[in-house]
Amino acid sequence: MSELLKAARERVVIYDGAFGTYMQGFDLSADDFGGPALEGCNEMLVLTRPDLVAGMHDAFFQVGCDVVETATFGAFAVPLAEYGIAERTHEINVAAARIAKEVASGYPGRWVSGSMGPGTKMPTLGHITFAELRDAYEVQARGLLEGGVDILLVETQYDLLGAKAGMIACRRAMKATGIEVPIQLQVTMENTGRMLIGTEIGAALTALEAMRPDIFGINCATGPTEMHEHLRHLSRHSTLPISCLPNAGLPSVKEGKMHYDVDPAQLAEAHARFITEYGVSVVGGCCGSTPEHIAAVVERCKDLTPAERQPVHDPGLASVYSHVPYDQTPSYLSVGERSNSNGSKPFREAMLAGDWDGCVKVGQDQVGKGAHALDLCVDYVGRDGEADMRSLALRYATELTVPVMLDSTEPNVIEAALQFIGGKSILNSANLEEGEAEGKRFDRVMKLAAEYGCAVVVMCIDETGQARTAEHKFEIAKRIRQLAIERYGLRPEDLFFDTNTLPVSTGMEESRRDGVETIEGIRRIKTELPDVHTSLGISNVSFGLNPAARHVLNSVFLHECHQAGLDAAMVDPARILPMNKIDEEAKQVCLDLIYDRRTDDYDPLQKLLQLFEGVKASTVAKVDRSSMPIE
Repeated sequence: MSELLKAARERVVIYDGAFGTYMQGFDLSADDFGGPALEGCNEMLVLTRPDLVAGMHDAFFQVGCDVVETATFGAFAVPLAEYGIAERTHEINVAAARIAKEVASGYPGRWVSGSMGPGTKMPTLGHITFAELRDAYEVQARGLLEGGVDILLVETQYDLLGAKAGMIACRRAMKATGIEVPIQLQVTMENTGRMLIGTEIGAALTALEAMRPDIFGINCATGPTEMHEHLRHLSRHSTLPISCLPNAGLPSVKEGKMHYDVDPAQLAEAHARFITEYGVSVVGGCCGSTPEHIAAVVERCKDLTPAERQPVHDPGLASVYSHVPYDQTPSYLSVGERSNSNGSKPFREAMLAGDWDGCVKVGQDQVGKGAHALDLCVDYVGRDGEADMRSLALRYATELTVPVMLDSTEPNVIEAALQFIGGKSILNSANLEEGEAEGKRFDRVMKLAAEYGCAVVVMCIDETGQARTAEHKFEIAKRIRQLAIERYGLRPEDLFFDTNTLPVSTGMEESRRDGVETIEGIRRIKTELPDVHTSLGISNVSFGLNPAARHVLNSVFLHECHQAGLDAAMVDPARILPMNKIDEEAKQVCLDLIYDRRTDDYDPLQKLLQLFEGVKASTVAKVDRSSMPIE
């Protein structure tokens, strides 16, 4: 662990103030920036006026801050291209890092943070592709690392996709240079209480904590007053050190100049409260904060002890808007199964016709009927899966309010979707059919889950095929759990083991115990591997039966699986019946079929066929929920 990260875990670490505000104190001309075409490009000052940049770092170190940020907030290809100097990204970042490190060398025990701002284009709004932004960030991160920074700071992120692009770029740059440093990630919450795209702080924490930053927090946009509730949430739920670098109040224009209304003493007092009440351990200033502000923060806060936190981690998925917990007690995490080109005729026909609004409507209908997340599968013979996924992933991410499960047999199709989804997704699925070697499907899917911060559905399938017994299912789950943690760095809570729903409706002897073995597999996994989750695609259990029988058998099977510990289920929520609405005889026959309770003169499969002969699905699916409790 780096000394900086160790310090952030043990005491208060104080950052510097605002780069732009400092430079506005000088009467700079176009010549200072390198000519009229570059006027206003503050990042060029590291090449044209390194003396001013060094003086800024020295001024903040003199008042006692622990960390200064490089003068590189906008020093990557996207904003630099607006000045026609995108090709100078590496040069500017190396120079900026070296200036800061040279100044820091005169202050033992101080550090330099490599600043990486959001730029001017948001991938979620289609201004730029994810890959373009990621690659631009990587060039910047390489320059900062080569210049010697102690930590990379991906800051002022108002788009989750942008934050992910920055995080992935930092890790790629570290791998390319062989230089490892911590990563600090900060999002920006607007006056609305959400990020610019509409993301609440809980969704941001869920989506971005899964990317494994070393420090997580908020900066910019508002003054400290508006940050209390966001910090309160992070204090209660974030397992990472928390950072807070507010503006010196809300900006306004007075006499033609930017004005910030929080004075040094007020900023210092706000930080003191954040430290002692919320356990914030990394503080500093953003827009409008001067050396005088930071001097006051140092004086007031340097000897404070961050409040001890006992965060309650709430594992879950996230849409670009909201957090969705895995734990939906007393129910289960319901994943709508109808946005699937193989299992839903309305969705497939809309997709084949290029009717993307029609595809979204299928998803909206499932959300309206209670789905907590949506399975999205575009696999179809003869179609370009990547193109279809690119057309639908962003629509599902932004036009629907729930997270997305990305379902494909092709890892490249899954990755195409991930570059459009800012929230935390679940990947469906990985298995060991091809083994665990590098480059095989299991390896590729697990690497995507690690890189993009996803959960993953893992099928109980190994090199010998689908596990049919509870014992075999458990052994596969135990093996995969160990691989996921030790090789890929995934958290066990993000593993959803699918114990394989196989039809109990075939009448073949070898399939008679498939239902009970699936249920017992769930129970064994949840008992012996309690830190993981389980999931099932329910409807395959009734394959081949008429729709009316399927609705009832699926509902009873789901109930039994949930009683055994099932956490998540892919279902059509509208076709799952409450147990108290199912005829008692039909319920008992379904239970007998699932648990293979045959006698010499009784076959529950035959009895089920008789009970539902000629019965229409609408007869059993129509449920009056008007008098039911909300749960």
